[in-house]
Amino acid sequence: MIFGRNRNVKIETVTLPEELRDDRDRESGDSSPTGPFDVSERPGLDGYIDLGSLRVPIVKDLKVRLDVEDSTKRIIGTTLALGQSSLQVQAFAAPRSGGIWDEIRAEILQSVAATENAQVGERQGPFGTEVLARIPAKMPDGSPGWRVARFLGVDGPRWFLRGVVGGEAAFKEESSGPIDDVFSRIVVRRGEDPHPPRELLPLTPPENLRPVRRGQPDAAGQQAATQRPPERGPEITEVR
Repeated sequence: MIFGRNRNVKIETVTLPEELRDDRDRESGDSSPTGPFDVSERPGLDGYIDLGSLRVPIVKDLKVRLDVEDSTKRIIGTTLALGQSSLQVQAFAAPRSGGIWDEIRAEILQSVAATENAQVGERQGPFGTEVLARIPAKMPDGSPGWRVARFLGVDGPRWFLRGVVGGEAAFKEESSGPIDDVFSRIVVRRGEDPHPPRELLPLTPPENLRPVRRGQPDAAGQQAATQRPPERGPEITEVR
């Protein structure tokens, strides 16, 4: 379990093979966005969609989907689609003593590395150390492909924000900027209610919620269904 409670995980860092790395893997990543932010830094709602513990910036052509757990019907995250890329965002409670991204990152590495023929490694990105995972999968027509995802993590004051980037922004440097910018502008509202570490912070639907037909593919899903294997790089890029 990626978000299990094992706090004694030890794992050796896995490095992607040279032929799978791009220029971003070799750079030091010394420039960092200014966010995501705590609500104390961005208290206003102008230009944001209010989802309770998360405030999502209003961006042209950005599609916002609420992820609902079937068994409980509670909102467990939000998936943002922009062009051919997607970003799933979840906020969790964290201890006062410090962040939890280091241990969660180790668990992600361990979980993905346990999948046969999967490739996973750490690298420096715009938000610090991130995880890049590449997992074998089948195309809808049965041909071999890959699921590719970037796992982002930011430790805030008593909260932790996780992002999972899919679609083109997971493997194309020229496509990552807009999604990274959206992630950097997200605001987290932890609240004063007690929550144990790693508990999902509550999300609420906005007042102007417009339901859409279930099962309708988003832009990233459409690309995943139609993309064919290039000589290098992924085929199936949607992460669910």
